[in-house]
Amino acid sequence: MHRPDLDVIPLIARLKEAGESFCVATVVRTEHATSAKAGAKAVVLQDGTIKGFMGGSCVQRSIRETAATVLGEGKPRLIRVKPKDEVVSAVDVDGTELHKSSCPSGGTVDIFVEPMRPAPRLVVCGASPVAIAVADLGRRLGYRIVAAALADDLAAFADEDQKVTGFDLTAIGVEADDFVVVATQGRRDREALAAALDTPACYVAFVGSRRKAEVLKAQLAELGLAAARIARLKAPAGLDIHGIEPEEIALSILAEIVARRRAAVTQDVTDVVEDTPRSCCG
Repeated sequence: MHRPDLDVIPLIARLKEAGESFCVATVVRTEHATSAKAGAKAVVLQDGTIKGFMGGSCVQRSIRETAATVLGEGKPRLIRVKPKDEVVSAVDVDGTELHKSSCPSGGTVDIFVEPMRPAPRLVVCGASPVAIAVADLGRRLGYRIVAAALADDLAAFADEDQKVTGFDLTAIGVEADDFVVVATQGRRDREALAAALDTPACYVAFVGSRRKAEVLKAQLAELGLAAARIARLKAPAGLDIHGIEPEEIALSILAEIVARRRAAVTQDVTDVVEDTPRSCCG
């Protein structure tokens, strides 16, 4: 007998290879009569389309609503769909999020909805030794690397990296989940900083001394860049681990990026980042 849920596995592989965002919904427990049984899987696309069998329309509506939230937050959820006359609160006695079902079967189903989003991008501006080290370490940590540098410098980056000639970042569509590190170190610093700060990236950092960063921020203000955008700049980049070599500075920057990325899941990390002295990386 053909099982639709088995078709989900190759679909997941194709979507991940294409860099698509989606959710995987898995039935983990059922009670009484239900259409889908424990172990059933489905893929929920960004537009709410469900690929795979998860039961009737009542369950599907709850899955779509949860998947939209999960994709936005980037955090998985366990939900329980129960007959509506048994739901008296938003959370069950064991802490599981409750959803109402009008299905006449009267069954209960627990569904784990997990986000599958492509790795965030790390945009590295410049081809300095620190820039190369940041790209190399970021790549090994699973980030998608975009290298923006002058034409003659792009060969210094790995072939698998996406490459941008110059510092115009509009074409790559930097998003709020992306990270940008400006490590030009004297080669069109101001141009690269202006482009980086004009993106919605959640993290924009500059590799250079605090004094140099202040001079550049003043110049950007004179050129008309909004104060709110300039205030987003993290300078100097990285945590203070007393790094000297390019690889050590890159480590401090990636450590800060990882901390900020995980802060949405573990709030305590935010406190660590805010309380840690900033590095002075040159």
